[in-house]
Formats: sequence, C-alpha cells, structure tokens
Amino acid sequence: MAKKSESGKKGILGRAVDALTSRDEKEELEEAKSELAETRQDLRESQQRIARAQASAVQAQREAEQKAAEAEARAAAAEQEAAAAKARLAKLAEEERAREIRERVARVQAERAEREAEAEKAQTYVVQSGDSLSKIAKTLLGDAGRWPEIFEANKDKIKNPNLIHPGQELVIPKK
Repeated sequence: MAKKSESGKKGILGRAVDALTSRDEKEELEEAKSELAETRQDLRESQQRIARAQASAVQAQREAEQKAAEAEARAAAAEQEAAAAKARLAKLAEEERAREIRERVARVQAERAEREAEAEKAQTYVVQSGDSLSKIAKTLLGDAGRWPEIFEANKDKIKNPNLIHPGQELVIPKK
C-alpha cells in the first residue's frame, strides 16, 4: 500500500507539477502569442510606412521629372527667343548700314550736284604771263578784292595764291 500511496502522492504531485508547468507554459504561450501579434502589427505598420514612403518617392520623382521637362521647355523657348532677337538685331544692323549708305550716297550726290552747279556758274580762264589772281579778279569780276573767290574755286590747282603759272586753266566764279 505504501507503494500505492507513494504513487498516488506522486500522481498528485505530478499532477500539480504538470498543472503548474502547463499553466506556466500557457502563460508563456499567451505572452509569445501577444508578442507575435504585436510584432505582426509592427510589421504591418512598417510595411505600410514603407509603401507610403515608396509612393511618396515615386510621386516626388514624377514631380521632379515634370519640373525638369518644364525647365527644358522653358530653356528651349528662351533659346528660340534669343535666336529671334539675334535675327532682329542683325536685321536692324543691316537696315542701319543701308540707311548710312543711302545717306552717304545722298551726300556725295549733293556734293557732286553742287560742284556741277558751280561749274555751270563758272567760266574758265587761261593764265597769261604777268597775271595775278587780283588782276584776273579785277578784269573778269570787276573787283580785285574778289581774288579769294578765284583761289577757293581752284584750290585743287593752286597751292599758293601768290604763285600762278601761264597756261593754267582756272575756274572763274560767276559775278
């Protein structure tokens, strides 16, 4: 009987130990399940944050690409505007050169017309031995004091008004 009571005690002790062990294991299991649930929740939240971050990064990349495309378009437009401005500037410069040439031609034509008109007004005289500008002015213009007019009309032929040579053909201005 002693064996029975011992095995009966062991049975009760064993059952008590088993119950305690089972209870501790159940608590540990519950804690592990709770930790697992928290870890899974943390994992889901982390995955959601990652997904949001990836979506945000994709959106930021799209916006950056769009801004880059807009900047390229603005740069191309600016280049076109610069080319057009350069063409306008070249055209204006060409027009300015043409205007300057027209003005020069007009001046030359006016000077030529003036010289031709003077030549038409003037007569010519061939210098004789013993002539002077004042003597020629007195004879042809009626006043010896008008010799500077003859000198001015003939500056291309006379360098010194006191030195004229026989045979020189002088232009005499009209009276």
